[in-house]
Amino acid sequence: MTDPNTDDDINSQILDRDGALRGLSVQLYSLREESKDNFDTVLESVAEQGFDAIEPYRLFGKSPREFVRQVEGLGMQISSSHFPWANRTDIRSLTDTLAEFGLRRAIGGYMPDEVNTEDALKATIDTTNSLVDQLAADGMTLALHNHWWEFSPVPGSSDERLIYHRLQADCPDVEFELDTYWAANFGTVDSVAEMQRIAKRAPLLHIKDGPLVKDEPMVAVGRGKQPIANIIAAADADVLEWLIVELDACATDVTTAVGESRTFLDNLLG
Repeated sequence: MTDPNTDDDINSQILDRDGALRGLSVQLYSLREESKDNFDTVLESVAEQGFDAIEPYRLFGKSPREFVRQVEGLGMQISSSHFPWANRTDIRSLTDTLAEFGLRRAIGGYMPDEVNTEDALKATIDTTNSLVDQLAADGMTLALHNHWWEFSPVPGSSDERLIYHRLQADCPDVEFELDTYWAANFGTVDSVAEMQRIAKRAPLLHIKDGPLVKDEPMVAVGRGKQPIANIIAAADADVLEWLIVELDACATDVTTAVGESRTFLDNLLG
């Protein structure tokens, strides 16, 4: 079988794209332990590795304004932010912080107990649509980030659709930050098909790689079992803005793996 990450036809589809893609970002959750010791050094190392942007999940004592100045001073942008988490934050605090970051898109997501019963999923759908409306009043949008548990049906439900598909159908104005690794649900779901399904609603992609085995650590992008090139080729070039590297748990030195991931994606994109 041809390796999808080296297939010439797939790679040419990526290289020929002339769309909305702004560059490569990294979710700083990947470097959370290193950030506890010296957040400044982490930001400097990410810039030195050549990333165009970062996606924070915490600011480690910095104010939003201080953080923006530092990131911009290192020649990077803030692509998006998991801080504050949209559905855990007062709406005014959320929109004020995002405005400081220069962003018009909030990101949120749900834990298993918020989607794993019919009543919980209905409440979550209502919460999501309400948040979309509140953000729209400030000219902002909401993107949902996923984990693996949304890529199965509600346990015991007569509705056999994946939870993620039900969120897509019942929250029509939501955008998506597709976590392409979790979307595979450890090899039980076709992550390329999931990308195609929401391509026109997915401006952000979390790109990660690994063995597709639950509880086993991830590896540098391009060294695992994910069809990275196929996934990117399936995105809508007119919608996709950022490819965001994230390694939740890594089998090797995570700082090195983050840099190797950037190099792999840079070469893939040409």
